[in-house]
Amino acid sequence: MNTGGLEQYKRLIRFAFNILLLGCLMVFFIDFWDNNYNSGIVFPFYYKGYLMMGAFYAFFFVIFSYILGGMKIGYLKSSSLMLSQTLALLAANFSIYLETVLLSARFVNVIPMLELTAIDIVVISVWTFCVNGIFRKLFPPRHILLLYEEYDPSPLLRKVNTRKDRYIIQKSMNVEDGWEKMTAAMLEYDAVFLCDIHAPLRNRLVKYCYEKGIRSYITPKISDIIIRSSESIHMFDTPLLLARNNGFSFEQKLVKRVMDIIISLAALIITSPFMLLTAAAIKLYDGGPVFFRQDRCTIGGKVFSIHKFRSMIVDAEKDGEVIPATEDDSRITPVGRIIRKTRLDELPQLIDILKGDMSVVGPRPERVEHVEQYTKEIPEFSYRLKVKGGLTGYAQVYGKYNTSAYDKLKLDLMYIQNYSFLLDLKLIIMTVKIIFVKESTEGFEDTDK
Repeated sequence: MNTGGLEQYKRLIRFAFNILLLGCLMVFFIDFWDNNYNSGIVFPFYYKGYLMMGAFYAFFFVIFSYILGGMKIGYLKSSSLMLSQTLALLAANFSIYLETVLLSARFVNVIPMLELTAIDIVVISVWTFCVNGIFRKLFPPRHILLLYEEYDPSPLLRKVNTRKDRYIIQKSMNVEDGWEKMTAAMLEYDAVFLCDIHAPLRNRLVKYCYEKGIRSYITPKISDIIIRSSESIHMFDTPLLLARNNGFSFEQKLVKRVMDIIISLAALIITSPFMLLTAAAIKLYDGGPVFFRQDRCTIGGKVFSIHKFRSMIVDAEKDGEVIPATEDDSRITPVGRIIRKTRLDELPQLIDILKGDMSVVGPRPERVEHVEQYTKEIPEFSYRLKVKGGLTGYAQVYGKYNTSAYDKLKLDLMYIQNYSFLLDLKLIIMTVKIIFVKESTEGFEDTDK
């Protein structure tokens, strides 16, 4: 059982650990910046004015750390937490270096900043393993009761079992066992997982958990996501929730298109050397075509030809037969394995974005036959076609390559229903992180063929 007395202080403890790290990084930064850069700027700071640079540094680090999840102590695995903090550090150090260049009106020596970065990475590594260990001792994994109905809970069980540092499912129970047995069992555990239970009974269980102060984790239905993002209306003394399904407004589409053009042009210029090297490697390996084209669906069901660097052998899918990639697929070439892991195979889609067929952020454009199949199985799958397909997006960041179609749909709807310019920026920055996360590129298991 969790230490109930400490639970109320969890956020405060997490905040204190993050402040400790920020303080350590600021001490090193101020010392390095004052000794190596302050005297070289156009108007050097005096009377501790360099503390302002420390404030800018803290601002950059906190913003990037928040976006990348670097403050989620006890929530992320140590490796993921350290990756988030390291990427936030690199972004903050790069930003502050550019600011120093502007203040100096010239390029300045980058060596001290690289030395500072190396020291900071060591500090982050030590901090991560220490505070995550302390946090998990203070807040041990919750003992869970899983309730399910007719749907097999095994997929959720497998996912939860990958995080035994946070959850330990000690018992699974079918709701057919009856209300009395369920409620009696619920009182014995720290929390309850409600897995795909039909709304009438699920709502009753949620209310019971709320009444008894039992923590409940609920797998949402499509309707839950729509309701959760609805607008509150108070025209009279009966509260109303307004749910719309109009896609993005004209203003949102305009902002997204401008952002797509700017980002795709900039990215094409920056990544052009990598694209040339990738194209040369593919051509030199087997002499086959560099690009792989495939029909995909985007907004309104429109079909377009997506561009990717070819990562498989020529004619990997003969006669148009759909053969999903597996983890150790023999059709993937040695060059293909590298570009798939590093996501270099996705770079040609920047051309599709510039053309207007895709957006930088949006639901992943699926193959035409997959859309037809999924729509037959899940009629709501067409909801995601209200917006353009994207290079990255909510499902791409928070899901995996082999995430089920239903779960991908729910993630995509969370994005569509909660869209904002800031959410797009967050997802773009988060995409940098998932490049380094192996789980996000997992292929289908053999049983999923």
